[in-house]
Amino acid sequence: MGVQTYTHESATTIPPTRLFKALVLDFDNLVPKLMSHEVKNIETVEGDGGVGSIKQMNFVEGGPIKYLKHKIHVIDDKNLATNYSLIEGDVLGDKLESVNYDIKFEAAGDGGCVCKTTTEYHTKGDYVLKEEERNVAKNKAIDLFKAVEAYLLANPSVYA
Repeated sequence: MGVQTYTHESATTIPPTRLFKALVLDFDNLVPKLMSHEVKNIETVEGDGGVGSIKQMNFVEGGPIKYLKHKIHVIDDKNLATNYSLIEGDVLGDKLESVNYDIKFEAAGDGGCVCKTTTEYHTKGDYVLKEEERNVAKNKAIDLFKAVEAYLLANPSVYA
């Protein structure tokens, strides 16, 4: 198994605590609402929804992805950080064992924040993930981030 690591930063005018609450603490409720054209629902299939839990994201029928399962490793509301792994789903295919995400929400000087993401792709055998494969996942994450950001900008009292 190989490990390929990539980092990405997204800056926003949204304060870090609001973004953390939306993208981490209320993810299961908010994402199906904002991305209903893609995400059918998110359910906890093991655990209480916190650390150690396994959550399944189900996608709308007819799309390229049926479901994803994530295992939650860290939810740190004091340091505004989370860590979880994609452990099952058709996107892993025959090339990936798992994908680990380490996300930190850091305050920016303008009152907003920088969302720093480190993604580790754990590949099967000696497979090397192609840039275009990585970009598909990265672009989906950016789309989700932008949808949540737009929602929070339009609803300034939510998660305040």
